[in-house]
Amino acid sequence: MELAVVKLDGSTDSRLSVADNVFSVDFKEPLVHQVVTAYLSGGRAGTSSQKNRSDVRGGGSKPWRQKGTGRARAGTIRSPLFRGGGRTFPSSNRSYAQKVNRKMYRSAVCSILSELARQDRLWVCDEIQIDEPKTARMANILAQLGLAGRTLVVTGDYHPHVTLASRNLVNVAVLEAAELDPVSLVGSETVLFTTEALRKVEESLQ
Repeated sequence: MELAVVKLDGSTDSRLSVADNVFSVDFKEPLVHQVVTAYLSGGRAGTSSQKNRSDVRGGGSKPWRQKGTGRARAGTIRSPLFRGGGRTFPSSNRSYAQKVNRKMYRSAVCSILSELARQDRLWVCDEIQIDEPKTARMANILAQLGLAGRTLVVTGDYHPHVTLASRNLVNVAVLEAAELDPVSLVGSETVLFTTEALRKVEESLQ
């Protein structure tokens, strides 16, 4: 399979040959859904915690005698029925992590990349060169390429000027090839790879 390589002015420069088992596979929606859900679940803190009746301080003695008061029997004022008592079904610390095999994860990413390529939402350019971290410069490059909406820019390595120039653009995100994740790919309307980044991603998925 070949992908068109564009220049920063929007013209087509050349074509790049890529692996079919990465950029030309069937779209597996159930697998993509499972991997994206697992990725989002892994980012949850799971630190919500409440106290049950045994964790609340006090309530060691019976508040009143069992019979003769006319009130309902009670064993502790830290019962969930009383103000200041414990919760009936309290939340506790837990992990939301879901196990996803490495093969499943790679297959899902390949499926997403292939679907982006089929829909002409995957772009490749030689290199993004910015001499200084100016937002207007990055906005001008994206405008010349005709990219609008939520755009993900994937670079081979960390480029401080590209990252800083894109930080104030609302619909633009910049990631290194090693940090690429399925949630960022699914949530972007257009994904712009540099040639170096595309080769690194291709190598990591094979």
